[in-house]
Amino acid sequence: MFHRTLLLSQASLRRPFATKVPTTRGRNYLRRTGYIILGLGSIYGADRIFNASSITRNLRTLTTCLMITLDYKINFTEEKSDLIPELHARVADRMHNLFTSNGGLYIKIGQAIGANASLLPKAMQEKFAKLFDDAPQVLYSEILSVFQSEFGRPPSGPGGVFAIFEEQAVASASIAQVHKAKLWPSPDDAEGEWVAVKVQKPAIAKQVEFDLSVYRAVMWMFENWVFDLPVYFVVDFVTDHLRRELDFILESENAKQTAKFIASEPRLANSVYIPKVYDEFTTKRVMTAEWISGVRLSDRAGIGRLMGEENNIIVSQATVPSSVLSPEEPPPNSFQFPPKPLKGGVRSVMQTMVELFSAQMFTFGSIHGDPHPGNILIRPNPQDPTIAQLVLLDHGLYVRVDEEFRRDWSLLWKGLLTGKFKEVERTTKKWGIGLPDMFASVALAKPVRLTRKDRKAEAERVTRELQEYLSLSQYEQSVRMKAKLKQFLNDTHKLPQALIFLLRNMRIVQGNNQSYGAPVNRVKITGLWASKSLARSPNLSISQRLREYANDLVFRSVILSLDIAFWTTRIKQRIYALLGWKTYSFEDELERAMRGLMKNSTGVEVGNTMFSG
Repeated sequence: MFHRTLLLSQASLRRPFATKVPTTRGRNYLRRTGYIILGLGSIYGADRIFNASSITRNLRTLTTCLMITLDYKINFTEEKSDLIPELHARVADRMHNLFTSNGGLYIKIGQAIGANASLLPKAMQEKFAKLFDDAPQVLYSEILSVFQSEFGRPPSGPGGVFAIFEEQAVASASIAQVHKAKLWPSPDDAEGEWVAVKVQKPAIAKQVEFDLSVYRAVMWMFENWVFDLPVYFVVDFVTDHLRRELDFILESENAKQTAKFIASEPRLANSVYIPKVYDEFTTKRVMTAEWISGVRLSDRAGIGRLMGEENNIIVSQATVPSSVLSPEEPPPNSFQFPPKPLKGGVRSVMQTMVELFSAQMFTFGSIHGDPHPGNILIRPNPQDPTIAQLVLLDHGLYVRVDEEFRRDWSLLWKGLLTGKFKEVERTTKKWGIGLPDMFASVALAKPVRLTRKDRKAEAERVTRELQEYLSLSQYEQSVRMKAKLKQFLNDTHKLPQALIFLLRNMRIVQGNNQSYGAPVNRVKITGLWASKSLARSPNLSISQRLREYANDLVFRSVILSLDIAFWTTRIKQRIYALLGWKTYSFEDELERAMRGLMKNSTGVEVGNTMFSG
């Protein structure tokens, strides 16, 4: 036995070293890992090809939101109070990166959240102010697929929808892009008209329901797990309007309805124009409208040249967000500047702009949800080429309010400007809003105190509260701020949700005026439209109408002091500009005062961009 064992041992030593063979468990592990990788890769590829990466994008969303939730749960504590600003900055970066990475409808959702970003920490205000609605254009092959689906034929060529269709888009945003095209000539015309064709990007239709479902889940999570603030109440309203924005037939109806409203208003009928829509070339995902050449309001240098004020626009030293100012943007294709500047200067352009959106709020009850300067063109008026005409584009997002809301909103504005504080408090109470002073200030974009107290005592109280607030830790300041904001949003069931977009509209209009040095008194113009709309309300008896007209005359005399303040600031602005000193417009002064009021009232540190659109 010993001899046999020795022989085996010697034999084994003489054999070359054998390669280690994986065990059965190891082989199964490798095989299963390969299957998982192959399966995940197949799911990713199928999601990307057939589902426009909807699952991937929303997994990214849920992962990001989970990281945000854990970050707040772990680090939003009294012990880590000094690190809370860094926490807010981290979260702001994650949210901004999420929206820009996912693109598409996420940009619209982010802008809807950003409409009320003044309720969020300063870092988030600054990030949301930089959330632009632009995106790379998709390939022409994808546009071709949309036309085949909607019309059963290509955009151009033999049997095409148009005689000419430029494959390169002239503009591209998050959900659609615009191409220039030419209609086939009619029997009576030598050639067809040029048109603007808005084409929805193919991925949007596949992504929309996924995106909105995740948006709903995220807002619920933010309200209940993260910020502990009432934000979920807006979800149904926002998602409904975002869905409507994806239906270009509804957009064409918005445009036609707005054109009718403007034609019925003598002060706007000649100074504002809505491009004509071609119904025969419009579907749910393609909209064709008249091509208009003009200078975008975002092109400040071009507007200055068109209105003869290249060197006469007083630009304030205040910080105006890049979302409002885009002086590098060239004018649209084919626009030819007239040989002589148009009459009225920039002031006439701003007057028309503020009057248009005031009329929508108080008279029409149909409010453009996105009046940023890229959606406004200025051109010579075809009926009188010596004056300017404003052309309003992009009618996808509209908010409609009923007669009761318009009357309450008008009375609130009129009460703010004439000192009828009981009327203001009546409206804020009806809408379930606490802290009426703060809401009135946000609505007017200027500080408002609804209670008449001893000024010295009030100033001492505000100073005392501010000193007390500044002595608190970052954690204690945040807790107090949330308590104030909950008090502000006292009863979200009563709050008219249209205010979400309406206040955003007003902020952008303010920013448009501010970006040109505030040449018009926006607050006065808006107030006059509020007062006039009450006198023109339907279903008034003769005596009621006469009373409202009398009240309107009184109102005009009362707000004279506001006009004096505006012109005093305007004159000082011009003098300072001539001397080369730092200048601030009337809007800048209101904005600075508003930031101070928000800090004193709620502890919210509002960034420079929040009240500038």
